[in-house]
Amino acid sequence: MARTCLCMKPLSQAHARTGHLRPGQPAPFRHSGCRAATPAPGQPAPLPPFRPHAGVSTRYHRPMYADGLSFLDEEREAWRPFEALLELTDAQLEQPIEGAHGWTGRDLMSHLGVWLEWWLGIARELAVGSNSAAYDRLTAIGSDWDAQGDMLNARYQTEWAALPMAEVRRRLSTIPGELRGYLTVVPEARWLKDSAHLKSLLGNTTEHYADHMPELRAVLAAAGR
Repeated sequence: MARTCLCMKPLSQAHARTGHLRPGQPAPFRHSGCRAATPAPGQPAPLPPFRPHAGVSTRYHRPMYADGLSFLDEEREAWRPFEALLELTDAQLEQPIEGAHGWTGRDLMSHLGVWLEWWLGIARELAVGSNSAAYDRLTAIGSDWDAQGDMLNARYQTEWAALPMAEVRRRLSTIPGELRGYLTVVPEARWLKDSAHLKSLLGNTTEHYADHMPELRAVLAAAGR
């Protein structure tokens, strides 16, 4: 994952910051808080790094939820379009897509899955206590991103690239539902009413999904969907 993030910014704040490409280099996703670095010659377009959303956000008109089920219903509908990726063939998911900056459907699945897994771990811990070591680690990663971001991105890319496609599919088909399931048992005071936790959750779920709708549409269009 040869890319570095600029700072621990929320999705909306950092969209204006973009990197510079060398001639012939695949264009990166203009993902929030990230700028592109140069991939090794002959290497595929790297997964986009993602600045962890540990709390601070400048998104305006952040939604207000009367209860946890209101968020869960919204998240479920926001995720639904991405389930179409699971209907594509392996060959379609491995095809680099010009309209998605040279990425593949698998790349998009991996990118979304990495950060959903982080919040699944956080939710598991919040289900049994008011504190989450995973959330603290996510916060620490964000605050020290310049020092360790490249290594973390490279590790995630290596890990997900080594997975069989069947496992990538399994994770994308189960992790979102697992996260929703845990959030139904986490006391709302620990996530819905905790502003830092909620901002992090939104930044890694619904707001993140919205940012990647253009890439999803490009992947599906290339597959004739």
